[in-house]
Amino acid sequence: MSRIQSTLTALAAQKRKGLIPFITAGDPAPELTVPLLHALVEGGADILELGVPFSDPMAEGPVIQRACERALKFNVGMRDVLGYVSEFRKTNTTTPIVLMGYANPIERMGQAAFVQAAKDAGVDGTIVVDYPPEECEDFSALLKAAGMDPIFLLAPTSTEERIKQVAAHGAGFSYYVSLKGVTGAANIDTQEVAQRIAAIRQHVKLPIGVGFGIRDAATAKAVAAVSDAVVIGSRIIQELENTPREQAVDAVRNFVSGIRKALDE
Repeated sequence: MSRIQSTLTALAAQKRKGLIPFITAGDPAPELTVPLLHALVEGGADILELGVPFSDPMAEGPVIQRACERALKFNVGMRDVLGYVSEFRKTNTTTPIVLMGYANPIERMGQAAFVQAAKDAGVDGTIVVDYPPEECEDFSALLKAAGMDPIFLLAPTSTEERIKQVAAHGAGFSYYVSLKGVTGAANIDTQEVAQRIAAIRQHVKLPIGVGFGIRDAATAKAVAAVSDAVVIGSRIIQELENTPREQAVDAVRNFVSGIRKALDE
């Protein structure tokens, strides 16, 4: 059982919901990435999602696009990201880390080389936006053989066939995108989310995390009522944008702590 699976299994046994915050590696500055990861855990994160900066992040809204641009100005690439994970693992060997990004940096390294490097660094899973499940059986198999989870996105527009493919090839959890759009959009319809998750659960037996558009404690609590975990990204990036760098770590810890408290109420 992977770290992701054991974490979500333990939460379910405690009748608690998972909190999965996202930051982009290298934003707002490379030296802050590892301290921010620790702050997220201190604030109550169960699983960490670390974005790999990419020049054309097509699933991302303007907030995370800006985060990628800032990180790329520091020339932060995949090997830097894996270095941050290795550094984090020196003092935290239990909190799962999922890398979220795009196929290009992985293809440049080579899938097998990436999987080995990710395993060595202490990565627990990947979300690769432009690797659809039906086209990456080999990559999924490589990850699983290395003890990591290939995590796939499902959307309001996902067909029954796509849901079955995610059930066949995914592991860890499935990530339901709550909106037809990009990260950071607003106005989640929790009733519609509940209906779609019920349909997904007919085929997918993995825990389901919901992201895109969760911006505050109230939304997180509403979404958690119908899912197994909530993913929050753009709102955390905005917190970083609106906070002086020397206060960034405290600001992120405090924000995540408020979400954690709402989920546990």
